[in-house]
Amino acid sequence: MKISEVIAAVEAYAPLRLQEEYDNAGLQVGFPDDELTGVLVCLDVTEEVILEAVASGCNLILSHHPLLFHPLRQVSDSTYQQRCVVSALANGLTIYSAHTNLDNARGGVNFKIAGIIGLQSVSWLQPMPGEDAGSGIIGELPEAMDDHSFLAMLKDCFNAACLAHTAASGRMIRKVALCGGAGAFLMHDARRAGADCFITGELHYHDYFESEGMLLAAMGHYESEQFTEELLATIVSDAFPLLKVVLTDIDTNPVRYK
Repeated sequence: MKISEVIAAVEAYAPLRLQEEYDNAGLQVGFPDDELTGVLVCLDVTEEVILEAVASGCNLILSHHPLLFHPLRQVSDSTYQQRCVVSALANGLTIYSAHTNLDNARGGVNFKIAGIIGLQSVSWLQPMPGEDAGSGIIGELPEAMDDHSFLAMLKDCFNAACLAHTAASGRMIRKVALCGGAGAFLMHDARRAGADCFITGELHYHDYFESEGMLLAAMGHYESEQFTEELLATIVSDAFPLLKVVLTDIDTNPVRYK
């Protein structure tokens, strides 16, 4: 089969029209008409990941975060993006990214996060006009939890080294809004929707002053989206059960904590 067949399956699940205007989801590098040897799934494309794909015999890297957000002014060895492009082409690899189109799709990244937390009756936080899609989701826990217990559960479920959050006071948490990655732009939507808590990967310092009593929790960009690898692998494996699909063994999180 051709690489383009896997790309078509991913785009059937998360059409490119659902991506945000600033994004560059889709084909990053390579040749979709090449015969497919296997798929390596990752969150981020790094030089190590490219070497891992070569070693595992996979000529398609399927990532969540695009390697190329902005056009390259040159292709040399001066940045890691340029080195990745050179290495991918030299080794006959194709790189494809499903980013905000997968964030915004039904059953996408935010639904994966909601499933891990156990949210029920989920709906779009910011619906996309004319589409069954949107930014962020909101749902309810099966049973209310006090905020201390909820934060502890969140930290455990996502294996987060730490959480950045507003003060916990013992309030009960039942209605939860969330957005993986950099979701601060949805904080006010969450509050208007009556959420007891808003969860995302990153928040700005001043966002914490504007919580207006709603619990805010930022678990880290990577931590919030780490299970996207499983989601992408499932999408491909469901479409092609006999296809070789490999999850990266490399922790690409660039952030460390002491």
